Amino acid sequence: MRWDWKAVVGIAISVLLVWWVLRGVDPMEVWLELRDANWGLLLLAVAVTTSGFLVRALRWKILLLPLYSRSRLRPRFAAVNIGFMANNLLPARVGEFARAYALSRMEPVSMSGAIGSLVVERFLDGIAIFLLLLVAVLAPSFPDAATIGGHPVLTALSWVFGLFGTLLAFLLVLLFWPRGCLRIVRAAARVLPERAGLAIVDALQRFLLGLGSLRNLRLFALGLLWSVGFWSWNAISFWLAFRAFGIDLGYAPALFVQAIIALGVAVPSAPGFFGTFHAAAVIGLHEVYGAAESATLAFAFGYHLGGFIPVTVIGLYYAWKLGISMREMGRSEEALEEAVEEEVGP
Repeated sequence: MRWDWKAVVGIAISVLLVWWVLRGVDPMEVWLELRDANWGLLLLAVAVTTSGFLVRALRWKILLLPLYSRSRLRPRFAAVNIGFMANNLLPARVGEFARAYALSRMEPVSMSGAIGSLVVERFLDGIAIFLLLLVAVLAPSFPDAATIGGHPVLTALSWVFGLFGTLLAFLLVLLFWPRGCLRIVRAAARVLPERAGLAIVDALQRFLLGLGSLRNLRLFALGLLWSVGFWSWNAISFWLAFRAFGIDLGYAPALFVQAIIALGVAVPSAPGFFGTFHAAAVIGLHEVYGAAESATLAFAFGYHLGGFIPVTVIGLYYAWKLGISMREMGRSEEALEEAVEEEVGP
């Protein structure tokens, strides 16, 4: 398991954010909100979000078609749960690598090919999340006058959309001019220490391997449709959890909070996204939509823990069935680096 500086920084960020969300809050008020929650609705919300891992496994078949057209659902479902379980329990965000490693143990798909398909998945997820975020912002229920840290929320969102547009443009350049980009990066890497230069080039080759399947417009359209469907479905779990804690907001706010949390958990954190999830929930629900702070925190802790447990248990079960140890999952990124070196060479 890799308890390197990135893991330490992630834990420090989580501790800081947990302190931030709890500062000046009466813990008893949060506890009363949790105690008085509608547990039937909360369990339904957890069931919806847990079913999303099956949707992810179904979508993954489309992204694996260029690599292996006869991929089976059960191995994909097992690998998805193992990956998210690893993110919940292990440092340094090794979940994606553990997911690729697990699939390569069950299907004739190389680790580099599997991780490439996950690069595509994250790309499509990003597009879908931002499309649904735009729907939420344009909805009549969106509070235009809301502020985040004293700044108008629309100003902050304009920066987010601008950054995403820039990233999308960069990815399109990589997608349609891969060899030229690789030549430029190889030339630039020569001025770096040999090991660092090789690592950068290998990472780009791995990334381009994943983006390659996006050149098939049919697969791209199907993948994007599944991604929009998945995040639209997952937002229902947020809406149900709102109602479980007496937060009277509709589906469009659920889309917005889901997007803010998806952005928030991209920040380095301790295993399980502790702190980042909760801080993003406070920003989206309390600061933007004005939900009561105690109810917001009850939602954040209740919904997060409710979603944390099922996928962790399912992932541990499948890891046990496959005989994959926590140590193997912790080393899955290193295993991928070795596989890439064997496949593409220096």
